[in-house]
Amino acid sequence: QVQLVESGGGLVQAGGSLRLSCAASGSIFSVEAMGWYRQAPGKQRELVATITSGGVTNYADSVKGRFTISRDNAVNTVYLQMNSLKAEDTAVYYCYNIPLRYWGKGTLVTVSS
Repeated sequence: QVQLVESGGGLVQAGGSLRLSCAASGSIFSVEAMGWYRQAPGKQRELVATITSGGVTNYADSVKGRFTISRDNAVNTVYLQMNSLKAEDTAVYYCYNIPLRYWGKGTLVTVSS
């Protein structure tokens, strides 16, 4: 059925970059808004970025100008390009299908300072 599989997490130094991918299956991806959320240790899960089916994006203030969400409907994948990473970005990052209210299992991003 519906699957969201995140990849690309890892350990990176402050100032570095990572690109997260979320491969979707089992739904009509091209018509679905998608999002990236994150949950830092001891914190609530929070919005990072969203992208509509038409490519309209929005970002949390904390990542604006540093992160870019994009999608490739040809391969049913949503991406999160993360630049200028800060220690505060350390979290498990989750892919989310907004209309289906379906979460991926997450990928850990650790930013060392």
